[in-house]
Amino acid sequence: MSTDTKTNPKTETHAFQAEVGRLLDIVAHSLYSQKEIFLRELISNASDACDKLRYRALTEPALIDGDPGFRVTLTIDQKAKTLTVSDNGLGMDKDDLTSLLGTIARSGTQNFVEELSDADKKDKDKAGSLIGQFGVGFYSAFMVADKVEVVTRKAGTDAAFKWTSDGRGEFTIEPTERAGRGTDVTLHLKKDDKEYLETQRIEHIVRTYSDHIGIPIVLTGGGAEAEDKTLNTASAIWTREKKDISDEQYTEFYHHTAHAFDDPWMTIHNKVEGVVSYTNLLFIPSMRPFDLFHPDRTGHVKLYVKRVFITDNCEGLLPPYLRFVKGVVDSEDLALNVSREMMQHNPVVAKISKGLTKRVFGELKKSAEKKPEEYEKFWDTFGPVLKEGLYEDGENRERILELARFRSSTRPGWISLADYVAEMKDGQETIFYISGEDPEAALASPQLEGFKAKGVEVLLMTDPVDEFWLGHVGEFDGKPFKSATRGGADLSKIAKAKDADSTKDDAADDDSDQDKAETTPELDMLLAAFKVALGDKVKDVRKSERLTDSPVCLVADDGDLDMNLERLLKQHKQLGGRETSPRILEINPDHKLIAKLADLAKAKDASDPALDDAAFLLLDQARILEGEPVLDAGAFSKRLSKLMAQGLA
Repeated sequence: MSTDTKTNPKTETHAFQAEVGRLLDIVAHSLYSQKEIFLRELISNASDACDKLRYRALTEPALIDGDPGFRVTLTIDQKAKTLTVSDNGLGMDKDDLTSLLGTIARSGTQNFVEELSDADKKDKDKAGSLIGQFGVGFYSAFMVADKVEVVTRKAGTDAAFKWTSDGRGEFTIEPTERAGRGTDVTLHLKKDDKEYLETQRIEHIVRTYSDHIGIPIVLTGGGAEAEDKTLNTASAIWTREKKDISDEQYTEFYHHTAHAFDDPWMTIHNKVEGVVSYTNLLFIPSMRPFDLFHPDRTGHVKLYVKRVFITDNCEGLLPPYLRFVKGVVDSEDLALNVSREMMQHNPVVAKISKGLTKRVFGELKKSAEKKPEEYEKFWDTFGPVLKEGLYEDGENRERILELARFRSSTRPGWISLADYVAEMKDGQETIFYISGEDPEAALASPQLEGFKAKGVEVLLMTDPVDEFWLGHVGEFDGKPFKSATRGGADLSKIAKAKDADSTKDDAADDDSDQDKAETTPELDMLLAAFKVALGDKVKDVRKSERLTDSPVCLVADDGDLDMNLERLLKQHKQLGGRETSPRILEINPDHKLIAKLADLAKAKDASDPALDDAAFLLLDQARILEGEPVLDAGAFSKRLSKLMAQGLA
């Protein structure tokens, strides 16, 4: 029972971080369809605490003097209506209690909780899925308890503390006593959740969800028949033969080691023997973890040495772009006392990393070839992260390019680069792409009109990472990548798309292309007038080969940054204070508006104010289509009003 603050002045009352308070309110109302997972989460936390102390004891053996055997103990108290999960692991001090059980120190927490709150109102299953992405195992205790007490003592210290909360906005911390190191989490169960005081129920949950835990889980209390009964096999699952492990056991180990609630999309379990020997049990999630794009880009594969936990963040064990991979690696060739600093430059770790990376790529390739629809689900979830390797990892670049999938302007679904090259048109020597914030916006771009008219496929690059790897890769299968928003698309060399009745129009098509290559005196005068009017607002004004429906569009010169990349850099203030580069304004000579303006340029002086107004209005129109602001909102409004008044006169 928690000590009253009036009788113990050392008791401190704290408010939960705002996001935690809201999160607890959602969790407490039974988001999960199966409440019993609270026990799995608490046992996993206890097991992790034991793993961490076992590692520290390698260099500080005094920490486990007198109590070297690690275990998790479940205690049922029928009279008090409590269930306690205890461990003799690392334990916590006062600061740990405040930071670990009172806040969620993760990037983007506010946005996550807002999304979660909205999902809770509309779709309970979606909300549960989001909770699983975030991983809030300890807080799941409030699904079944109206009060939770945590008594803990950090290994190597004499001070113990008690953390108490009813999950309604506040928690208290006060000094207490504990005989040894470790942590006790005591749940005061709600009236409707007394089933978790039944020994058979607890045994079933442990054997279902936690049988793989590598230390004993002992049940005590709840009747003589359950006294000091070990409930799990207590052997590391990755050391067993694959034929002896069921899919359900793999899934539950994934839940434990990844602190996840989804099912694994892929399981990779194998043992390597040779110059370097190790066993790996890796999982690729089916859902995108909440922290996938955290700036730290930390990995989630735990490193063991001879079944002794070393670290859950071994830098270099897998490249950062494979950080979505979860699981364990157990090495026979590393020293037990290896430090985390030494591991960063350890040749054994480097060899293991190379082998693991190759294995992951191999399994992904098999999936892409044998189960393409399932692979597309993976790519949809983790493709943006895997593509980071295209500019980070030159050694594996070809493998990633082979695995990469893209949306395109002509085909539904995902396609590979090999698919694209196989469908290139006669005369096409380039892999064309267009960058944008989303596929719909990219497809609506006027720069694609000429490509659509000739049936030329354009890849839609809508992930921010695309802008960066394209400059590093340069080509695929000897075909260079080129943005459809750059000048000099050179569509005249590419044959037009033909249907069954189009052969009779071949000559007409050729004539049309020839016409586009030529200009008229009227058009030349219009181009000159626009250049004078716009001045340094544009880099050039030229006739377009790519436009078929729109009157104008903006393109980047061949030597300039791609327009979407420059926008991204500007948004993140990475342009060094300089303004964006002026663009080339392309005009469509076949558009009725352009034709009339060309006639006006011929009939009147090229410096006619009407041509100046038209030039700026068309430039602003092109900027709007690119998602950019007009040059001068006031001037734009006046010109537009003037034009409308003339049209209505």
